[in-house]
Amino acid sequence: MRIIIRVGGSVVGSPPDAKLLMQYADILKDLKLHGHEIVVVVGGGAFARDFIELAQEMELNEWDQDEVAISVSRVFAQLLDKRLGDAGCGIVATSIGDVTRCLKQWKIVVMGGLKPGMTTDAVAAIIAERIKADLLIKATDQDGIYDKDPKKYPEAKKLEKLEFGNLLKLFESDKHKAGIHQILDPEAVKILQKSRTKTVIVNGFKAENLLRAVRGEKIGTIIS
Repeated sequence: MRIIIRVGGSVVGSPPDAKLLMQYADILKDLKLHGHEIVVVVGGGAFARDFIELAQEMELNEWDQDEVAISVSRVFAQLLDKRLGDAGCGIVATSIGDVTRCLKQWKIVVMGGLKPGMTTDAVAAIIAERIKADLLIKATDQDGIYDKDPKKYPEAKKLEKLEFGNLLKLFESDKHKAGIHQILDPEAVKILQKSRTKTVIVNGFKAENLLRAVRGEKIGTIIS
């Protein structure tokens, strides 16, 4: 199975969590041993947003703010790739060409942001579409998608299943901006609505949830 795994920076990088990154590396290697082809897209989390804020204070434009955030995400990606050792590609992929080359070498691909104007959610969705992935898993700081923001509304209810057509109605923002922070970026939603890639949103603080999602267990929110 071809799997795209989107690891939120809010999970592994806010603050940086070496133990959790190591757990992810072990699970990724286990998935590879079981015959899965894997691409991991890592976000920059609070660190990326801190640098975006710094760039704003320096009166840099949104393109430059995005470029800075991409650099931060690639640092976390590099840490994960290094921990993968021989199982990883040995580089942080910065293009779709890098992704296809690493997959042909039967390596786990790790990448951060791709280019300004899109979040790492959108990167994961684009890669999923290009390589015809069977599954996209997003490991985030929530147990799934809720009918309203659970951080603001204690009565919010988790949705176990969703259709792609209903996604944008649940989110506050419907367009990209530097540093956007919601459970799925609006541009990623639009790509997923077109590609129809099965997507599972899980609690990323438990790295073993990746295995549960791949096994098809009832976990998080399933979008199909």
